[in-house]
Parts: sequence; C-alpha cells; structure tokens
Amino acid sequence: MEAFSNWVVWAMLSAVFAALTAIFAKVGLEGVNSDYATLIRTVVILLVLVAWVAFQGVWTDPWGLSSKTWFFLAASALATGASWVCYFRALQMGRASQVAPVDKLSVVLVAVFAFLFLGERPVAREWLGIVLVGVGVVVLAMRK
Repeated sequence: MEAFSNWVVWAMLSAVFAALTAIFAKVGLEGVNSDYATLIRTVVILLVLVAWVAFQGVWTDPWGLSSKTWFFLAASALATGASWVCYFRALQMGRASQVAPVDKLSVVLVAVFAFLFLGERPVAREWLGIVLVGVGVVVLAMRK
C-alpha cells in the first residue's frame, strides 16, 4: 500500500481516468443533449461518491465545516460544473483527440493561478514543462 500514498501515483491514475472520461463521453454523447448527458454523469458521480465516503467511514457532519471551507468547496463545485458543461459541449462538437488536449490548457492556468493566488513558485524546469504544455495546446488548436 506504500505506493498508493505517493501523490504521483494518484495523479497518474487521475490522468488515466480523465483519458477514459473523454473516450466514454464521446461515445455516450451520441444522440443526447450534452447538458443532459452532464446531468446523468453528475448523478452517477454523486451516487458513487456517497457509497465511497460511506465505505471508507469518513462521513462527518457537513455543518461542522467552516464557512471558508463551504465557500471554497462550493466555488470549486460551480467551476467543476461549468467545466463539465463546456467539456461535454466541446466533445459533442469536436474530436476527442483534439478537445481533451485543449482542455488540458487547465494545466497551464493552474500553474499561473497557483503562482498568483497561492504563492507557489515552480522552478525553471517546471515552468519549461508548463510552457511546453501550452505550446502543445496551441499547436493542437491551430486550424489546417
């Protein structure tokens, strides 16, 4: 279990599941409105997470959380919802192999926002990787 305490392992699993999300969603969007598909996806996620939290035994009184925690978790939820609506709409209109990489411009934006708002200071090697991701997104988004 030691390997599963490493953040890199969890980040790699996140990448694998995000990739599968794009493929499964592209197929699942055939013949259904993208907003309705997002709702179905959200309900499934809610049910799975309720079961997961209960299984792990980490359920606590949500009203015991601070107002700051509530505010930022709610803001995160709203941003996630907006992202999903936009992502599914883009997947319905475009190719998964183009939409998913462009969506990963979020990697660049997270680095910039973390620098501006969280005081994080990536080293030169990390900035190089972030810039390369940004360049890759531009290349993918360019029209022929």
